[in-house]
Amino acid sequence: MVKSYSKTANHNMRRPVVKEDVVRYMRNQQKPNEGYLAELADFAHRENIPIIQHEVVAYFRFLMQTLQPKNILEIGTAIGFSTLLMAENAPGAKITTLDRNPEMIAFAKDNFAKYDTRHQITLVEGDAVDTLSSIEGEFDFVFMDSAKSKYIVFLPEVLEHLKVGGVVVFDDVFQGGDIVKPIEEVRRGQRTIYRGLQRLFDATLDNPDLTATLVPLSDGLLMIRKNAEDVTL
Repeated sequence: MVKSYSKTANHNMRRPVVKEDVVRYMRNQQKPNEGYLAELADFAHRENIPIIQHEVVAYFRFLMQTLQPKNILEIGTAIGFSTLLMAENAPGAKITTLDRNPEMIAFAKDNFAKYDTRHQITLVEGDAVDTLSSIEGEFDFVFMDSAKSKYIVFLPEVLEHLKVGGVVVFDDVFQGGDIVKPIEEVRRGQRTIYRGLQRLFDATLDNPDLTATLVPLSDGLLMIRKNAEDVTL
């Protein structure tokens, strides 16, 4: 049994903000996962491990095949599902992925050993607060799917590593719709996340050095493009 994620974990990210029948259509009608990706997705769902929902899987296939990034940074590896999805659809990319959860790291290492046949992936262990500063090189695509309250904390360092024209995708930014409520209506245990995401939106959505868009897939994606070498947040 996987111990890292319990039934009492934050389930806001499991509450899609689009109509239920539309979500069901997107999940059932788009190309399904195949092979080991299907097996990993089934395992994650059985064990209550949060991975990207299928409508985001389909979107990431499109993004990877269209953008064909060469250097990808991922913050939040979990079992390595999204890492391997990106590797499969951007076969020329090198991917650096960061995680701090020992149990998830063990699963990810096992999955990468089995399925990273092109040796695209480097796993960095430790809290991103500490490990980001030790990462070298530039990236043209970044996927952030870790502690939501820390997105705004990680962003300055991420932008330092991002090429001009590079893209960052943040997952689960709507928190089941909580993000549009007054903070008094948000459960106390979720308010740190709420405040962190509001700070993220304030820093990015109308920033002249960035192009930003909110995408209503799953629990919401924030996407930003870096337009200037030096970005003021």
